[in-house]
Amino acid sequence: MDWSRIKTIFIISFLLLDIYLVFQFMNTRSEANYEVIEEASIEEKLKNDDIKYNNEASQQLEKERYISVKPKVFTQADLSANQALKISNNIDGTTIIGQLEEPIKIGAEFNPDELILAVKGIVQSGEKYRFWKKDDLEGTITFYQLYEGKMLYNNLNGKLTFYLNDKNEVVSYEQTYSEEIEKLSNEQEILTKLGAIETLYKKGLLKPKSEITKVELGYSTLVQLAASQVLAPTWRVVVNGEENLFVHAFEGQVIQFNQDENNITE
Repeated sequence: MDWSRIKTIFIISFLLLDIYLVFQFMNTRSEANYEVIEEASIEEKLKNDDIKYNNEASQQLEKERYISVKPKVFTQADLSANQALKISNNIDGTTIIGQLEEPIKIGAEFNPDELILAVKGIVQSGEKYRFWKKDDLEGTITFYQLYEGKMLYNNLNGKLTFYLNDKNEVVSYEQTYSEEIEKLSNEQEILTKLGAIETLYKKGLLKPKSEITKVELGYSTLVQLAASQVLAPTWRVVVNGEENLFVHAFEGQVIQFNQDENNITE
């Protein structure tokens, strides 16, 4: 038996096996790198779909908490400054209905700040609400309450609605107000602005050639309890200056408002 020849054959065989394994490893790593390269970033995807947005501080990390709010129960003492006011006939007394003694004319170029200034001294804490929308079809102008500069989106317990007559004059209003606002739990990191945009993009809610005109942080109702609400930090993304989309800032889920309650889309 030629041991020298057998030894040579073994060496060559192991050498070939090593070469094969190295080839397989390099091929697998190349494929993995190729997949990473092929997966475009959200910035690239938005650019490819010609979706415009302001990327200033889009990756800035922020921390927030859940909050708890209770609706204010109005008493006659709250109405003493204006004889035209009355508490609604609802059971809990959380709504004020106001009839203006002198209508307020709304100009062709509506300015929400001018309206709030005009009703100063009539509407309680009017400066704590921010304009939401003017509905010409319904004849209403809606404001929502603020907490630390952030809006309580679609919150029925922090809403100020003005009613217009056929002369485009404000003649009455309806008001609810949240008080006893309490911060819950510890601060947690929230989704970045770009993360909220990416969530909407993956859900197919951002169409090509659209423009994201505003991204701001507010709160929306997470749990409706008997005497209070738990609100979650929520990103509001405005598309083309008119469509409002909402993303849970902790969980990254899309929130759809459905009348009096919020629905979360996975």
